[in-house]
Amino acid sequence: MKRGSHKVQEKITFTPHAEESESNSEPPLKWAGGKRWIVPHLRPLWQAHSHHRLVEPFCGGLAVALALRPQNALLSDINPHLINFYRRLQQGLHVDAPMRNDSTLYYAHRERFNQLIASGQSDGEEAAQLFYYLNRTGYNGLCRFNHKGGFNVPFGRYKTINYTTDFSSYAEAFADWEFRCGDFETIALQPHDFVYADPPYDVPFTQYSKEGFGWNDQVRLAEWLARHPGPVALSNQATERVVALYQSLGFALRFLKAPRRVSCTGDRTPAREVLATRNL
Repeated sequence: MKRGSHKVQEKITFTPHAEESESNSEPPLKWAGGKRWIVPHLRPLWQAHSHHRLVEPFCGGLAVALALRPQNALLSDINPHLINFYRRLQQGLHVDAPMRNDSTLYYAHRERFNQLIASGQSDGEEAAQLFYYLNRTGYNGLCRFNHKGGFNVPFGRYKTINYTTDFSSYAEAFADWEFRCGDFETIALQPHDFVYADPPYDVPFTQYSKEGFGWNDQVRLAEWLARHPGPVALSNQATERVVALYQSLGFALRFLKAPRRVSCTGDRTPAREVLATRNL
């Protein structure tokens, strides 16, 4: 891979968890790898472009969009169940399905959710309600699917859970936002779009969707972002090959310490993350 010009800022900064949320609206889902902590680093970059559209190819838990509050946004994700949930929130979702921190109910709801997936009925309101319950009650807020597309996150370990039944407050915030499901390369970017990409980490586990997200996808994303003439910001774990990839494509790099909240070993050591930018 031919190397282009690049800048690397070696300073590592860390934003504590207590300072993460700068939004009037909390993200509606518990989301592993959520990016509330990175908002203070993104906000100064966004402010000069806030009159343009915010595009997130991996919108995830919506922490960034809810914090930046763009007037115009295209929020995309490969996970159809996530997008169905957000579209239902646009309509003022009200959850009337039973919700308890109970393993028997959890596995019954998980089975029903997977039945809806298998029968092609996962784009309705019932599926959105079940998706919310599974998200709040499942282990560590994970969203994981097997190769057949079935949701397979086990029951969580929470002492208490606060559930929301009325999501009407999100309808106004989401009113002018477009939610779409699909691969990032199918997004029709406008020249001045501000693109913030937060793909799955470059780690062995990539089964966020049944298709997965491997190294070839990481390279495909980096090259797609490099072709965009407008402002671009990307965050990812700072593995050697991710750093080399974005350096070779002419991105400016900053290194941050990201709070680590999901670990099967209990390790909460901050993860080293890269913030790669272009045209900013």
